[in-house]
Amino acid sequence: MTPKERSNPSLINASRKKRIGAGSGTSVQEVNKLMKQFNQMSKMMKMMQGSKGRTMMQMMKNMPR
Repeated sequence: MTPKERSNPSLINASRKKRIGAGSGTSVQEVNKLMKQFNQMSKMMKMMQGSKGRTMMQMMKNMPR
């Protein structure tokens, strides 16, 4: 992946996904799954940065184990 693609994964089109999959020995479906997980985690990290994140962390600390 190029540095631009790493910073903005939405730039990756279907042919690039196929090439990435072939280069890593995985399928296109696995590449798509990884990209979806990456997007979800980046959204989560952005939420954690704001004041909502502090509240959420406090709630998680108080959860029973």
